[in-house]
Amino acid sequence: MTRTPKHRRKRSLTATAVAVAAAGGAGAYFATASPGGAQAADSSSTVVVATGGSDSGAGTASDPYATLEKAFSVAKAGTTIQVKAGTYYPGESLKSKADGTAEQPITLEPYGGGEVKVDGSKLPDDTWLVGIYGNHWHVHDMQFQNGPAHGFVVTSSTGGVFRNLTTSGNGNSGFTLRGENTVGNLVENLDSYNNYDPENHGQNADGIAVKFGSGKGNKVTGARLFNNADDGMDLWKFGSGITVEDSWAYGNGKNRWNDGAFEGNGNGFKLGGDGTAATHILRANASWDNTKHGFTENSNPGGMWLSRNTAYANGKNGFYFAGSPSKLSKNLAVDNASGAAKTGGSARSTGNNWDSGVATPPFRSTEAKSVTGPRHADGALPKSTFLRVDPSARIGAPMK
Repeated sequence: MTRTPKHRRKRSLTATAVAVAAAGGAGAYFATASPGGAQAADSSSTVVVATGGSDSGAGTASDPYATLEKAFSVAKAGTTIQVKAGTYYPGESLKSKADGTAEQPITLEPYGGGEVKVDGSKLPDDTWLVGIYGNHWHVHDMQFQNGPAHGFVVTSSTGGVFRNLTTSGNGNSGFTLRGENTVGNLVENLDSYNNYDPENHGQNADGIAVKFGSGKGNKVTGARLFNNADDGMDLWKFGSGITVEDSWAYGNGKNRWNDGAFEGNGNGFKLGGDGTAATHILRANASWDNTKHGFTENSNPGGMWLSRNTAYANGKNGFYFAGSPSKLSKNLAVDNASGAAKTGGSARSTGNNWDSGVATPPFRSTEAKSVTGPRHADGALPKSTFLRVDPSARIGAPMK
């Protein structure tokens, strides 16, 4: 696959690149659902993969496949791919055009609750780790790390559920939704961190990117997006509203890689790009210690709605909405280097702590260590007093 063309704010996965990727590319393993052919598992079966298995096996718990490539090749509506504990090193990008349905999704999950890591460190240069081009994929409780390019990419997909995933150390954005007809996908409890694109000096690698496309009903909730080279979240040129709730972005845009030409941007939540209008909704999110803005419209002229979010100690403004008719209500901004908020004449700002007559309640804690620890067993964010205020204030992110 060819390297994403470099451009500025925002830069990767152009429409041309989407078409090239969809057609395949060097180092890409494409699984397509074929009606015939000898297969060890039918479309409704459970397929099992284990590090000690064999791809000539039956794909069962007692005779598992060895590779995810093999499991992807037999996936059809109703297939459940169960992966036994271990670290898997695919030799080719894991890509599939197979479709599930709402009633019979394609599921990728650990076997018996074991820890599963998919590691891209043996892939060819410029290769995605995972690329899903089908509908109704359900992927949960797995880690995707060290891909030489993008970590986990979902293109023009409907009805996907991506829950309790980790994407880290990849050579571009950790998790990406993109393309036209990207509809009704849920990303829940994602941890995405330490993603960095050395060829572009950090200007592309976000925690999560939803970009270059459109489609209704997509939602991100419970995410932690941190220590990425570029932004925590980037909604560059996505033409439909995204709902983002109860998610945290922190520590993004810092040069942790000693790159002498580093170009990472460093917004917590970047909500647009290149003048594409979309009415995103952000509720109960928090953004802190990013090198640029906590929350920014980034040239999105759409009327977004931001309610009960918190921006703390970011390198620029807490909230930057200078050109859009967005509605900001009951948000809290404290100790941001360029001020709490920059809003234009068309923005509607009510009940925020920068508005006249609204008090700034004290935080119970500004020590972030507790929110960077392990999640709860069900994947929920850790509970903490960090950036929490008295609930009676009814302002800022609840942080729970």
